[in-house]
Amino acid sequence: MSESFDSSAFLASCSSRPGVYRMLDSEARLLYVGKAKNLKKRLSSYFRKTGLAPKTAALVARIAQVETTITANETEALLLEQTLIKEWRPPYNILLRDDKSYPYVLLSDGDFPRLSLHRGAKKQKGRYFGPYPSAGSIRESLGLLQKAFQIRQCEDSYFKNRTRPCLQYQIKRCKAPCVRLVDPAEYAEDVRHSVMFLEGRSNALAEELSTGMEQAAARLDFERAAALRDQIALLRRVQDQQSMEGGSGDVDVLAAVANPGGACVHLISVRGGRVLGSKNFFPQVGIEEGAGEILVAFIAQYYLGNPERDLPGELIVNAQHEDFPTLIAALGEARGWELQISQRVRGTRARWQQLAVTNAEQALGARLANRQHVAARLEALAEALGLDEPPQRMECFDISHSSGEATVASCVVFGPEGPLKSDYRRYNIEGVTAGDDYAAMHQALTRRFGKIKAGESKLPDILLVDGGKGQLAMAREVMQELAVPDLILLGVAKGVTRKPGLETLYLNDAAHEFTLPADSPALHLIQQIRDEAHRFAITGHRARRGKARRTSSLEDVAGIGPKRRRELLKHFGGLQELSRASVDEIAKAPGISKKLAESIYATLHSE
Repeated sequence: MSESFDSSAFLASCSSRPGVYRMLDSEARLLYVGKAKNLKKRLSSYFRKTGLAPKTAALVARIAQVETTITANETEALLLEQTLIKEWRPPYNILLRDDKSYPYVLLSDGDFPRLSLHRGAKKQKGRYFGPYPSAGSIRESLGLLQKAFQIRQCEDSYFKNRTRPCLQYQIKRCKAPCVRLVDPAEYAEDVRHSVMFLEGRSNALAEELSTGMEQAAARLDFERAAALRDQIALLRRVQDQQSMEGGSGDVDVLAAVANPGGACVHLISVRGGRVLGSKNFFPQVGIEEGAGEILVAFIAQYYLGNPERDLPGELIVNAQHEDFPTLIAALGEARGWELQISQRVRGTRARWQQLAVTNAEQALGARLANRQHVAARLEALAEALGLDEPPQRMECFDISHSSGEATVASCVVFGPEGPLKSDYRRYNIEGVTAGDDYAAMHQALTRRFGKIKAGESKLPDILLVDGGKGQLAMAREVMQELAVPDLILLGVAKGVTRKPGLETLYLNDAAHEFTLPADSPALHLIQQIRDEAHRFAITGHRARRGKARRTSSLEDVAGIGPKRRRELLKHFGGLQELSRASVDEIAKAPGISKKLAESIYATLHSE
């Protein structure tokens, strides 16, 4: 906090009414915009002496001035907050870096309407369907409609100047209305079917086409019946791919996940009960922000920040937050209709929700593994440790056991490409006192670096040890015993609260203790390596501990006898495939009810 800013004097005159506050630095640059139901109470929380999150502490250290705007209520404060964030994009706010409008499918007016992708203001005459989360989603739908109903997609200028059919007619993607090779009534019927598909009425459309196919067959018009059969097959294939039959309504499904190094929000757009597609967003966040905080910021900026964006009647989310009621009120006031935000959902909506979470996790994992992203974090780590160049090989060790049982040490390796999984190693620890993590670490390091002394393995640039001063001292002792040269040791100890972002780091020995800012890319990389070592150790420990009993795990399920167990394993081809199956897939096996499938799934995933 700037010495010129007197927080006590400021708070003494601060209003307790709802409003928006703006924090500025010594050069009058906007740092952060926030809203509050009680400005004085909210701002007081920034200037307490202890208990601030790392990102908040960094923000407070730069404050030179705080400006406030009082509003009539919290809803107005939220609306103003989002306007200011969108206009000024303060560095300490969660920022959504995407200003594009949703694309739509446009069905133009005229005797022979055209289907096309449309983005922007809806000035062109015709009917709009969507919105779709990405242009790729629209192209997929348009491609299907081209195959099934052969509606033209060419530009009007091209359409009006044709004298003979184009290639699309030859490959049966268009009926050549440009040269009148199709009757207007037949084309209008194809347009009507396309509209039914775009409105999400695929089941009704398939039933209508089935009836038409039977009637054509009864008239002995087998060519027409075959064409209808092909259309039905295409529609059924789409329904199978979606695996969302039975859904209804207009819904946006939002899942937020956060890991050291970043966050991802995955959005699935559902209209008329049909999934139109999905999209990933990577907002700028601090480490301490959870899924709830990320969702509040995302929803506010995404729907309030752009009035042109389509807002459905319901949002399904994967986390709750106390600000959701205020957000709902603000969206209602801005858009003019009621909105529902749901977290606890069932059936098809639960599958959508889980799908969004899974996609968000995978997208974030892929982003963190991106080579350019890793390179930037390696450079930040080199700067933080005072190295001349980024490290080329880093190894991290961790210990896992259950009250001393089946102790396993893990070694994970990271390089410029990210994780080098081919170089990962596990060590089954034997002959040490149960629960003695120092002795276990000594054994693992001795076995690993003894190979380097023998010239059988590569020497890392940095050795990370998950633990405090004791584990670091053990690592130094092993390196001295084996006379391993030029190796940087980095101890990673969790803080008192054991929260991410509050780790204490030790460089080479306990005397060189330091911390990194919560939003530091170097700290994010350290946390990612540490978490990967922890995951790899736990996986190895569980596999070792459960090896003897895993083959008989089905015996613990009530209602599964020897015969049914054999049939179940035969149906899936083994326990491994059964373990990968979902509850719905298990329930499809002969003699397995939904309730029994849930019991089997719970037993196989109890770890």
